[in-house]
Amino acid sequence: MTEIDAKIDALVPAWLALPDIAEQLDVEVTRVRQLVKEGQLIAVRRGENRALYVPAAFIDGDKIVKGLVGLLTVLRDDGFSDEEMLEWLFTPDPSLPGTPAQALSENRGTEVKRRAQALAV
Repeated sequence: MTEIDAKIDALVPAWLALPDIAEQLDVEVTRVRQLVKEGQLIAVRRGENRALYVPAAFIDGDKIVKGLVGLLTVLRDDGFSDEEMLEWLFTPDPSLPGTPAQALSENRGTEVKRRAQALAV
């Protein structure tokens, strides 16, 4: 859980507060906090009250976007910080096309994970 800088904040099109995610996933807020703690979601402090927010692109209806958890693990293993992961996920990649986060939500996770693994080389 990190402070978000303006550059990354501007890259992410929409954010969800933890209570909103809990409602969508039909779980308690404490469970969402646990998902963040376990590294299954990335949460950052933003806004006036410095509340925790997660990119809305990480949630697909009532579940976490398919492939996100594994991708975050690959990026962490590559030495990425939360900020670097967010920047990579939401920066347009002409070869995808779109952003890696967008590709994940469009069920193109294999290609995104392949690119993430190539970053480590």
